[in-house]
Amino acid sequence: MKIEAIILSVGDELLIGQTLDTNAHWLSQELDKLGVSIKKRITLPDQEQQMLDALSVSVEGADIVIITGGLGPTKDDKTVKCLAKYFGVKLVLNQMALSHIKAMLQKRGRSLKPSHIKQVELPENAVLLQNNVGTASGMWFESNNTVIISLPGVPYEMRHIMAEVGFNKIKSSFRLPIILHKHINTYGVGESQIAAIIHDWELKLPVHIKLAYLPGLGEVQLRLSLIGSAQEQLAMEAHNKVQELVELLGDVVYSVDNESLECVIGKYLAHNNLTITMAESCTGGYLSHLITSVPGCSRYFLGSIIAYQNEIKIQKLGVSEATIANHGAVSAETVEEMANQVKIKFGSDIGLATSGVAGPSGGSPQKPVGTIWIACAMGNKIKSKKLQLTDDRAKNIPLTAKAVLNLLRLEFLSQ
Repeated sequence: MKIEAIILSVGDELLIGQTLDTNAHWLSQELDKLGVSIKKRITLPDQEQQMLDALSVSVEGADIVIITGGLGPTKDDKTVKCLAKYFGVKLVLNQMALSHIKAMLQKRGRSLKPSHIKQVELPENAVLLQNNVGTASGMWFESNNTVIISLPGVPYEMRHIMAEVGFNKIKSSFRLPIILHKHINTYGVGESQIAAIIHDWELKLPVHIKLAYLPGLGEVQLRLSLIGSAQEQLAMEAHNKVQELVELLGDVVYSVDNESLECVIGKYLAHNNLTITMAESCTGGYLSHLITSVPGCSRYFLGSIIAYQNEIKIQKLGVSEATIANHGAVSAETVEEMANQVKIKFGSDIGLATSGVAGPSGGSPQKPVGTIWIACAMGNKIKSKKLQLTDDRAKNIPLTAKAVLNLLRLEFLSQ
C-alpha cells in the first residue's frame, strides 16, 4: 500500500526567494528512502487562514503531513496557533519542553525569558518531538488516520528532530513499501526521440513501475521507480528493465549507475592506464574543470592549454599559421591540429580540443554564433565533429565540453 506525504513549508522568506527551501528538498529525499511517496510540496505565507486551508486540504489527501517553519517566538510565527485552532484545543505549557529549555539555557549560561515560555506553549494534544539542538519543539499529531508533524524551519534543528525521533515514529506507525529508483543516463538524443524508440516498451510497464524523463543540456536521464514489498524481487525487476532499455537505446546510454559523463570517462581512462590533455579555446577551461571535478583524476589528467587567441594556438600549441589563415580558427583543420599538438606536447595518449563561436557576438553568415568544432586525437587517429548550438553563451560552453567528452566515449566504444 502506497503511503503518501504532503510537505507544507511556511514562511514569507521562502515565497519571495530570500531563503531557499532546503527543508522540503531534504525531507523529500529522506522520506523516499523510507518508502514514503511525496504527493505535493506547498509553500505558504505567514498567514493564518492560508495555513489553515492548506492544512485541511492536506489532511484529507495524504497519510502524512509535515509542516516546517513558524515555530519561533515572534509575531510572524503562527504555526502553533494554527494547529491549536485546527484541532479546536487550547495551548498549554508543556512541562517536558520547558524542562528541556531550562536545562539547555543553564548549560549555555543563559536565563529563561518570556519568549522561551511562549515556545513551550503547545496544543494540548501534541506529542512532543524533542529538539535537542534548539528551543522550538517538534510536534506529532494524529487526525482521522493522518499523521501531522510540525517542525522548526531552522534546517539543522529540523533534520536533527527527524533523524532522532521523527523517522522512527513514521516507521513504527505505518507499514511502508519499498521504493527503488534506477537512473539511466543518455547523451546526444532528444527526449522525444527517446520516447519514440521506447514507446512500445513503456506501454508494457507494469503499474508498479513508473518511468520519468529528466532532460538536461544535451542529455536525458531516465528514472525508473519501482514500488513493492520485496527488496530482492524489485532489484531483479529493476536490473532486467534497465538491461532492456540499454538494448533498445544502444550507445546513447553512457551510464546506468547515475554517474556523470566525466566520471564515466575518468573510470575508463584509469582502468586502461591512459592519459589525457586538452587544448581549449571556446570552452575556456570548462572541459578541464569537468575532468578535474572527478576524484583521482591525477591518475590520467596531465594538463591543458587554454589557447583562446590565434597567436597562442600558433606559438604555444604549434598549430600551423597557414591552417588558421586558410580555414579559420573555427574549423575542422584547426581543431584537429589543436588536439594532436596538445597530445604531442604533453606526451599523453589522448588529446581533446574545442574551438568555436560561443557568442553572443563574433558570428558571421558562414559561421554563426553556436558554430563549434571539437576534436579527439587518440593514437594515430583524429576525429572531429561540427556542432551547431544555440546563441546562448552560458549554454554553449557546457554543451561543447560535454559533446567532446561524448565524442571520446564513442571512440572508446569503437575500439
